[in-house]
Formats: sequence, C-alpha cells, structure tokens
Amino acid sequence: MVAEVIPTKVHGVVDYATSGTLLAAPELLRLKDVRSSALAPRVSGAARTGLSALTDYELGAVRVIPMKAHLAADAVMGALLAASPWVAGYRKHGLRHWLPHMLVGLSEVALALTTKSEESDRSRRRGRRAAFAGAAALAVAVPVAGAIAFRRRRRNGSADDIVEPGS
Repeated sequence: MVAEVIPTKVHGVVDYATSGTLLAAPELLRLKDVRSSALAPRVSGAARTGLSALTDYELGAVRVIPMKAHLAADAVMGALLAASPWVAGYRKHGLRHWLPHMLVGLSEVALALTTKSEESDRSRRRGRRAAFAGAAALAVAVPVAGAIAFRRRRRNGSADDIVEPGS
C-alpha cells in the first residue's frame, strides 16, 4: 500500500503549476513541428485546470468533484500522458517529443497515489482564499507563457500575422 503523505493543499499547488506548464510546453520545448506531440500536453493541461477548479479541496473554485475522484482522474490522465508518445506514434521524432510527456505523466500518477484523499478541517476553512490565490497564479502563468511564445515566434520570424507598428 502506498502512504498518503502529501497534503491536498500541496497537491493543488502542484496541479495548477503542472497545468500551466503543460499548456506552455509545446512552445517552451519546441514541439509544434509534430502536431500530436504538441496537442497531448495542451489537452492534458486544459483538462487538469478544469479538474482542479472543480475539485473539493483548498484550491478548488467550485468544489463539486470529490478528492478521491480527482486523484483517480489524475492517475488516469497521467498514465495517458505518459503513454501518448507510443500510442500516437510521435516517440520516433526524438527525445524531446516523448521524455517530457513520460516524466510528467508518471509524476502525476505518483502524486495521485501519495496524496491524502481528504483535506484537514483547518485547511477546509482556509480553502476559499487559497482557491482565489491558485486562480490568480494561473491567471498570471498563462499570459506569461503566451508572451514567451509570441516573442519566440517573432524572434524566429515564424509568425506571419505579426504587424509591425507603422506598417
């Protein structure tokens, strides 16, 4: 049996950080040349954001999904992300197209197996403030990732839709 040692609040912080990272991964890791390789982390990141926002834990905004269901979904999504390079066939495009998917996916499975399935009463009372903090962190992370992607495209000259001032 796996020990449940990670508090739900820590799990929530990791959830939102992982979601933002997965959404930005195709740009940061230059995965856009293989569409399926870029799509897997984006879909996983979006799904994790929605799941986290709806989970009944400190950082959940709406709190309708029980923590046990969240952990089960995390384990399944992690396993799917880890297997996606082999299932979708983009593993053959190189290390950067499969290693991040596998590492993040397996980390999510491990996190799901070691997280407590219920938050403490003290944490429950503080939950609403923490939910807003998590949402604020995500609100900052997504535009920053977008700005990084925009600057990379502009620097590489691959953005055809960029209009220079005064044109």
